Amino acid sequence: MRKKIDSYLGFAAKSQNLISGYHTCLYSIKQKRLKLLILSEDLSENTVKKLTKLSEENGIPSRIYGKTDELSKATGNRERGVFGITDINFADIILKEIDGKAPGRG
Repeated sequence: MRKKIDSYLGFAAKSQNLISGYHTCLYSIKQKRLKLLILSEDLSENTVKKLTKLSEENGIPSRIYGKTDELSKATGNRERGVFGITDINFADIILKEIDGKAPGRG
């Protein structure tokens, strides 16, 4: 499952459907361009609270997944722990994988 999610994140990055960084994602949430917000497990509690609350207020699903160095490697970024998916298809499939509801899993 982990490899699949990392692959999807890499594909989203290559197809320019992934944005990264706190301020970029914050702006995109306010503009309602994000379809999914992904936060790394090792972010500060304050950052997670602020972004999660803002995404909920704007109807954008958010998930906590992976560590900063793992996500940065998978997406080709450096030291980023906040990621946004801008394509609904990528968002749906990544959400299903993170939640363990991929096709064929019941």
